[in-house]
Amino acid sequence: MTQTNNFEFLEALAQIARDKGIAVDTLLEALANALVAAYKRLPTAAEEAFVTIDSDSGEIRVYGQELDEDGNVVREWDDTPDDFGRIAAQAAKQVIMQRIREAERNLKYDEYAGREGDIVTGIIQQSDNRFTLLDLGKVEALLPQAEQVPFERYDHGARLKAYIVEVRKTAKGPQIVVSRSHPGLIKRLFELEVPEISNGVVELKACAREPGHRTKIAVWSNDANVDPVGACVGARGARVRMVTNELRGEKVDIVPFSDDPGEFVARALQPAKVEEVRLDEETGTAMVIVQDYQLSLAIGKEGQNARLAARLTGWRIDIKSETQLADEESGYGSEAWAEGEWIEGPDGAMVFQPAGGGEPITMESWQQGGVTPAPESAEASAKVEQSVEEASPADGASD
Repeated sequence: MTQTNNFEFLEALAQIARDKGIAVDTLLEALANALVAAYKRLPTAAEEAFVTIDSDSGEIRVYGQELDEDGNVVREWDDTPDDFGRIAAQAAKQVIMQRIREAERNLKYDEYAGREGDIVTGIIQQSDNRFTLLDLGKVEALLPQAEQVPFERYDHGARLKAYIVEVRKTAKGPQIVVSRSHPGLIKRLFELEVPEISNGVVELKACAREPGHRTKIAVWSNDANVDPVGACVGARGARVRMVTNELRGEKVDIVPFSDDPGEFVARALQPAKVEEVRLDEETGTAMVIVQDYQLSLAIGKEGQNARLAARLTGWRIDIKSETQLADEESGYGSEAWAEGEWIEGPDGAMVFQPAGGGEPITMESWQQGGVTPAPESAEASAKVEQSVEEASPADGASD
């Protein structure tokens, strides 16, 4: 190449380096290696050679070398071919294009490497029964079926927030795997909507999620003047509403965290009101006692409330109503009377004879136990009712 062409070459190289974010020295080194390979394809080429490129003038020289048996250089000479400028131009084009592609892939990877756990917003490009592709701008993210929320639709062109679970480096560039079902998505969404969480005043201590249905989170405040639940809910529920909208209607329960396991279990079962919690640390079981009318609320639809509370607290939760507990403790529960029959006693009154033997149980004992088991026949039922009337004082009778 002529001196003028050399300067133009260096200027073009510098411009490419600036545009693509690649160091000029990196391009020059790659070009020198490519020129050595091109030189060695010539019939008159030396077995050993190296190429120098002057970074100021752009001058390109090829030096042949002769080595001894130990690999030491015993002779070196300038072996630059007369038409090497043309070869250099062709090699430069190929090398620069290759390096640009590599540099762009590395830049994209570096931008997302180490960002596992972050949240990104993308536009849905393609969706099928295997995966969904999200356009993040410079790269695409992969949303596999296993990371999708059941029954959630991903319409082409719609914007979607997702949680980065993995960033892989491949020959074609970075592959970013994202999730819509990961519990970490909940935390990141609340960080976006609740300044108190992003600045560390409020902490999200635990999260349990059934994607697409319901989530429970436990929050804690490091400032006694800040209500953690109120901060997450926001004025008139504005903050939590933004999160549920992004989750496409998934319900979110926010409960205050407690260092006391019993209190934390009780809070985790909200909206149900808990009367008492009995902990068994050996088995990791928490027996929760609620009023009769709160039992179904505490358990939740298909056991969902109890299941999420157990995941949130780490305790196995056994929920009983006050009546169930009283029956078990008194021994007059339905299980205690599963086997046996009503018979007519010597005095004509109906008594219950347990199947395992033992003394018959009188109606007075039944009343003290607070349970009257149903007789198996209509005739026995009538006799039991008569016995109940005889055992009970008449209405209005004085003590």
